[in-house]
Amino acid sequence: MDLDAVADELYGLSPSDFTSAREVRAKGARSEGDRDLAERIHRLRRPTLSAWASNLLVRDQPEETRRLLRLGEALRQATEELDGDQLRELSAQQRKVTSALARQAADLARQAGQPISEEARREVQETLQAVLADPDAGQEWAEGRLAKPLSAPVGFPALSAPPARVSSAGRPASRRKEAAAPSAAGSATKASARTADLEAARARRRAQQERLEQARQQAAGADRELTERQEGLTAVQDEQRQAEELARQAEERIAALTRALEEAEGERDRARDAAREAHDRAAEAERSVKEARRHARDAAAQVRRLEGQLRRKGS
Repeated sequence: MDLDAVADELYGLSPSDFTSAREVRAKGARSEGDRDLAERIHRLRRPTLSAWASNLLVRDQPEETRRLLRLGEALRQATEELDGDQLRELSAQQRKVTSALARQAADLARQAGQPISEEARREVQETLQAVLADPDAGQEWAEGRLAKPLSAPVGFPALSAPPARVSSAGRPASRRKEAAAPSAAGSATKASARTADLEAARARRRAQQERLEQARQQAAGADRELTERQEGLTAVQDEQRQAEELARQAEERIAALTRALEEAEGERDRARDAAREAHDRAAEAERSVKEARRHARDAAAQVRRLEGQLRRKGS
């Protein structure tokens, strides 16, 4: 038994079955003598419905999972390279893809007997958008073990930029305008504005990354504190179990001693009864002896009288 195998199994279950199955696995690891694994299994958190639906999507649609990860790489590269045209195209694509995948995750949850709400479906879509913006989030999601939904970062251009408007001729309105006014000054101004927008987007992304790093550090600190508290709880629970075992053993000894005392008291009562009977018999025997002695004295006296009478007659 190892943690990865157990986690894969548990996060593939319905949330309603997660906790009981987790405790069974933790108990099994503890019975095998692996206390550390048991505690790590016990720390696995039950997934929310939206996180569970996101996990279902990963497990049921591996090709769609890889496709979304590739789209995220392309979006992040376009952002870094300040490629506005590609960024607009990919932004429109990501909205369609994440929306479709969120609906698919909701369908999978319904087929599994656990329909999710519209709010949970939006959380699934936000998780998918976080996957596009953050490679670490993408890796976490692709493992299929989310316990809670991921938050899409604020300020990532591909998630916030509106799609390019399209003219009746099917060509982006911005390009149609550039074609109508191709002056060098106008083009330079637009290019400068676009560069400024992208620079601002990059600045927002850097700020978001800093906030994300701070949040991760806070989460890591919270995880460490949680681990310490759980270890303390485990130690107290172990002490409680030991105390309960000692109490049980003491109760067994008390019960054994009580039975022995009851048996001794019975033997004492029987001995007392026997002693009283023996005393009565001894008293009766003593009376018989006294009576026999009296008879013997009377008989001896009678013998002496008869002998005296005979001696007197002979003389």
